[in-house]
Formats: sequence, C-alpha cells, structure tokens
Amino acid sequence: MSAPTTAPRPVPAQARPRGRGRVRTPLLYVVASLGLLVMSAPFLWMALSAFKTRRDLTASPPVWIPSEWTLSNFSALLDQLDMPRHFLNSLIVAVLVTLCNLLFCSMLGYALAKLEFTGRSKVFGVVLAALMVPGNLLILPLYVLMTKLGLIDTYAGLVLPFAAGAFGVFLMRQFMQSIPDELLEAARIDGAGEWYIFWRIVLPLVKPALATLTIFTFLGSWNNFVWPLIATNDPGKYTLPVALATFANDPNRTVGGGNGMLMAGSLLVVLPVLLVFVVLQRHFTQGIATAGLK
Repeated sequence: MSAPTTAPRPVPAQARPRGRGRVRTPLLYVVASLGLLVMSAPFLWMALSAFKTRRDLTASPPVWIPSEWTLSNFSALLDQLDMPRHFLNSLIVAVLVTLCNLLFCSMLGYALAKLEFTGRSKVFGVVLAALMVPGNLLILPLYVLMTKLGLIDTYAGLVLPFAAGAFGVFLMRQFMQSIPDELLEAARIDGAGEWYIFWRIVLPLVKPALATLTIFTFLGSWNNFVWPLIATNDPGKYTLPVALATFANDPNRTVGGGNGMLMAGSLLVVLPVLLVFVVLQRHFTQGIATAGLK
C-alpha cells in the first residue's frame, strides 16, 4: 500500500510592507495642508486686512496680523457707499436667478430623463451644444434683446438672461435618470399626475442635485460682474461687485483707507456665499459622491 500523499500547503502571499503606508498617509496630509494654506492665503489676507488700520495696511514689510483691530473700514464704507442698497440688489438678483434655475432646470431635466416625446434626443443635443458655447459670446445679443424689450436698468433684465442654464438642465437630467422607472409607473397606476410625481416623488429624491445646483447658481449670480455692469446705468441698480469696482476706480478715495474699505467690501461679498455653502455642504458633498458613482 502506498503512503498517503498530502496536499501541498499554500504559500502565503507576501505581506504588504506597513512602513510605506505609515509614511505615505502623513505625507499626504502634509501636502494637502500646504495646498490648503496656499489656496486660502489670499482669502485670509483679505479678511485680516478688513480689520487693519491705515498704518498696518501701508506697512513695509506687510503685516499679516493687525496690531490694532478696528471696524473703521466698515463704517467708512457704509458712509461712502450705499452698501445696504447694493447688497439688497445682489441678494434679490441671486435669489431670483437661483429659484428660477431650480424650477426650470429640474422641470426640463425631468422631461428629458423620464418623459417620452418626439425630439427628446434632439433637445438634449441642443442642451449639450449650449454647454460648449462661451458665455461671453451671448452678451451682445442679450444686450440688444434686453434693450428692445426695455429691460435695461431693471431686475428683470438682470434675472431673465440667467433664469435657466444648460449646466443645470444637464445636471438634473443625469441625476433623475437614476430614479427607477418602476417607481414612477407605480405612481401613475395609482392615479398620480405628472406634476404630483415631479413635485412629491422626484424632487425629494434629487435633493443632493438641487443643493449642488443651488450652490453653483448662487455663487455664479452673486459674483457676476460683466452683465450687471453692462445692463445697469443707474447706480441705484448696481450689484455689490459693480459698486465695489466703481469705488475702486474712484480717484477721490485715499490709498490706505480706500484699500481697507475695499477689503471690507470684498469680505461682505464673500460672506453670503460661505453661508450658503455651510448650510448646504452636506447635500453638496452627497451630490458630488453620488455623481462619482454613476
């Protein structure tokens, strides 16, 4: 009788060296921290300069931390510029543009993603083509159109050209395609209309996309400079970026105090955008992660 043979024992795979991973992770944190510091340095300089005195603003070499914190730049800015009026103009325009984009882009995105109609693919092709057109090319025809409609120096002239965007339509369409068709068919069988399905079923499922669109649209509208500069002649209709640019070119402002007021005004421009991002950052992060999984 032959001796029983034993199966060869599997050779264990070579373990990955742990030392390399332990070194790589802290190195990545260091590089990311340095990148964050470089990117945030201009913002930090602006925020700190808004509270500096004229002596600190004109100091050589430059002073990062104010030797004496002051709010005089903000009070002087309020005295020389009608900041509440300009702030209200920017807020009205940005909020209206954002709301219009949320409504119209989501409606068109739902139609392109879930409704069957003749020419749907062609409409989507037009949306994709619009994404490739630089926005600056549309300024002249938009100005001619708004002039003929008598909408120059009006809120409507600042809002209507941006009430819907190709990017928003594309974003909402891509997110809504991930909603199961069976869910919508079940609602239709139960007697639900398209508006009910859109408002009560689809929109709650695409909150991350709505938050992402809100941030991008509000940021773009709030910081928009070229179109408000062209479409407004009345200083009372100036938005914050236009008002600050006009003030920066004012030869009557003093160098030191003027720069401090510019930093204070720039800080006031940035704060609403930061507030919107802080409020919606959870949904925004979820939207970016969901988009990466598609």
